[in-house]
Amino acid sequence: MFAPDETRPDAISPGNATAPRPAAELRADVRAAAENRAGVYRMVGPGDRVLYVGKSVRVRSRLLSYFLQPADSKPGEIIRNTHRIEWDYTGSEFAALLVEMKSIKKWLPPYNVVHKRDRVYCFIRLTSESAPRLQAVPRVRADGSRYYGPFAGPGRVRLAVREIADALELRDCAASTPVHFADQLDFFMREPRLPLCLRADLGRCLAPCAARCTRADYHGRAVSALRFLGGEAEAPLDRLRTRLESAVARLNFEYAATVRDRIQRLEELRDELISLRDTIEALTFTYRVPGADGGERVYIIRKGLVLADLAAPADARAEAALRRRAERILSETARGLDAVGPAEATEILMVARWFRLRPSELDRTWRPGEPELDIELPA
Repeated sequence: MFAPDETRPDAISPGNATAPRPAAELRADVRAAAENRAGVYRMVGPGDRVLYVGKSVRVRSRLLSYFLQPADSKPGEIIRNTHRIEWDYTGSEFAALLVEMKSIKKWLPPYNVVHKRDRVYCFIRLTSESAPRLQAVPRVRADGSRYYGPFAGPGRVRLAVREIADALELRDCAASTPVHFADQLDFFMREPRLPLCLRADLGRCLAPCAARCTRADYHGRAVSALRFLGGEAEAPLDRLRTRLESAVARLNFEYAATVRDRIQRLEELRDELISLRDTIEALTFTYRVPGADGGERVYIIRKGLVLADLAAPADARAEAALRRRAERILSETARGLDAVGPAEATEILMVARWFRLRPSELDRTWRPGEPELDIELPA
């Protein structure tokens, strides 16, 4: 998907080292060989396993800082288990950030996995089971499910997910619960099946465990959930509004107040879905990044995903070709909130955080239809 602006691997001990080196030796080699340039570094342990990946705009200073930490701290623990240290230089901090992310995905370093989980956000998952379930989960996994997010406030999102599942009557039982649809032949069933929980009797589950719905009926509700999460329809809200009108008509005001509160929670989630969609769609542009050594890169970013990493054009003709390519790629953006996979979720969060913490970097971006950036190019 992308490549570092510049890579030059350096190792401060032999590649086949099998025993930890004393910290003093590691530190001496860092002082002798590392430079204060942007880049990514790797702490390598037993069996050449990458233990930790980090990035810095000043690799030498960052690596030396590890040797100043207490032995019982995380950096001290990493150094104790490190057999060698490797690093690559990149042309900019943004390039280092991308390489770090790609490296963590490739090697799954234990210290990154344990210590770099984002516990502030959560995702909504629609499972890929025969009778899909809707859930709020802390992270995206490669399990075939569809994920939407990230959302802030896990507790609030869990409550909203419950409201969607109840309104559309989707099951919330364990994955191991047997599913039997009404149109599924069963030659051994002698007596009608009973629901395995009370939600069916309360009108909050279609009860596929008891063959009370067909596969088409259930999957139609699951599609309605997907369309709601994608910002394309309001089926859960429509069903609750119908219940509210019915409760008011029956003068059942207590139940009507409960339904009203449920509608309010879902409307808040819908508004956040719209805001999230707009935020992600706004991360669609080209981004020019000056290199530390004068080399400039251009990143084509669509909905927070880096789709191309290119050398900056050297002349006006190359600049025009780049703009045509960017317009073609960026014009493929569709309205709506896409489902995200593990890699996409990580990258979207990273890119969004980069521009949130550095709003002035948006001055280096360009979207099709906007005036051209003020770029000096040879004739």
